[in-house]
Amino acid sequence: MTLNEHNGQLIIIGGAEDRKEDCQILREFIRCAGGLKAKIIVMTVATELPREVGDDYIRAFERLGVEDVRILDTVYRDDASSDRSLEAIQKATGVFFTGGDQARIVDSLKGTEIDKLLHQRFAEGLVIAGTSAGAAMMPDMMIVEGDAGTNPKVNSVETGPGMGFLPGIAIDQHFAQRGRIGRLLSAMAQQSTGLGFGIDENTAVIVDGNLVKVVGEGAVTVVDMANLSHSNLSEILRDEDLALCGVRLHILPDGYGFDLDTRTPIVKGAAISPSDSHSDAAIHISKAGKAHSSKVRPKPLSA
Repeated sequence: MTLNEHNGQLIIIGGAEDRKEDCQILREFIRCAGGLKAKIIVMTVATELPREVGDDYIRAFERLGVEDVRILDTVYRDDASSDRSLEAIQKATGVFFTGGDQARIVDSLKGTEIDKLLHQRFAEGLVIAGTSAGAAMMPDMMIVEGDAGTNPKVNSVETGPGMGFLPGIAIDQHFAQRGRIGRLLSAMAQQSTGLGFGIDENTAVIVDGNLVKVVGEGAVTVVDMANLSHSNLSEILRDEDLALCGVRLHILPDGYGFDLDTRTPIVKGAAISPSDSHSDAAIHISKAGKAHSSKVRPKPLSA
């Protein structure tokens, strides 16, 4: 299975990103989407307050120097196939999904013409960002809801189809702030997902091919179940504690990275030689936390 075979970048934000001061994450989104000439669409489908939330982001992006910022609210499925909506996505260089309820995003967009166009444009290089609910909807398997807590439990998490921009990886947001390590582990065990990212608030991962960069004030917890040696999932009842043996955890703060191909962290400040599958690419995570590659796209992961 290929984890990320697209040419666009994803910016997946754990929620509560800074929109008033330094705005590190929003600046990264602007940079990836084309700088001050970016054409940004703010998707407010997840929120019940589209005008208020949308206007807040418009003010933030305009304060950072971007002039072409527009709100697109597609709460009804007919809206998601309208000529107006499709034209907006066609012209955009960056699409930003706000927070709210991730189920609203999937219910309103999945399978529509705008869904197809978003995936097409993503393959062509469109930058797609999402915060909170907008982060949760990114994978093909989405966490809908579930109890917080340290211990993973059987069937304690509700999952459903996501939008599929990052297949094969589980995402959970507001991670440290809401104590969601148990929730992420439970969801991954239930769905046999081998890799998961728990993203703190005001923190993001930038996914570019098979390279991931962490930006923001918190950290990203990477959960790797590829070498899971034992689970009691099939032996216990609902809400009982799960046993999971052989799980690997990486805690990655700002400036660190992760290679999806080799499933290894990239240390801040270290130049690395990528795996043989894309050995012609040279990667460096600078002390400023920026990832640089001499090759635009590493070879995708097949597993």
